Amino acid sequence: MSGKLQAIVLLSGGMDSAVCAATAVGRHGARGVGFLHASYGQRTEAREAQAFRDIADHYGPAERLLVRLDHFRAIGGSALTDPAIAVPENAHGAGPSAIPVTYVPFRNAHFLSVAVSWAEARGAVEIYIGAVAEDSSGYPDCRPEYYRVFQDLIRAGTRPETRIEIVTPVIALRKSEIVRKGIELAAPLHLTWSCYQNDREACGSCDSCFLRLRAFSEAGVCDPIPYRSAASARI
Repeated sequence: MSGKLQAIVLLSGGMDSAVCAATAVGRHGARGVGFLHASYGQRTEAREAQAFRDIADHYGPAERLLVRLDHFRAIGGSALTDPAIAVPENAHGAGPSAIPVTYVPFRNAHFLSVAVSWAEARGAVEIYIGAVAEDSSGYPDCRPEYYRVFQDLIRAGTRPETRIEIVTPVIALRKSEIVRKGIELAAPLHLTWSCYQNDREACGSCDSCFLRLRAFSEAGVCDPIPYRSAASARI
């Protein structure tokens, strides 16, 4: 497409990014939004890519870009990209200062770099990313200061006339608030996928499933995606 984009949404296929997509579409309309998805050798990359396509299809005319960042699998260092590192199950008490083994080293900088390149090439003025600082897995590249510093990098490393702002609509929200916001914005939460290790039915026991299930429970609504069993879906 040759039309000017207003916003780029980093759309992983998860709940947080889907709410960002709904926010961006509400502000700019589907034709003004570009959806960007990066596969990086993660365990559930095929399922996440399908969620991305389903969400993008939901918004119809939105432009989309899929990229592969296969170097993450070669680098390793994360349970999401290294099959030799087990994804923790039922381990949600490590505390906010602990960095979990599911952290992918400096991943979001790579995602943002692709988004900035696309935004600058197409004249987009906003990049949406679904980083969550509170009530999350404790990833260092989800902290507000990370995005403040990256904002400075964008200003220093793009054309003088380029104006691109990083938008983090859910960064200060609890997961349950994100669920409520998604419902308010009619985000297609039923099309999202959060599980770190299963493709067909969510495991219900990895950190991501635990946080998601707890969020829906606290919001007082049912999670619309399938789980492996009723027992695994209990919090």
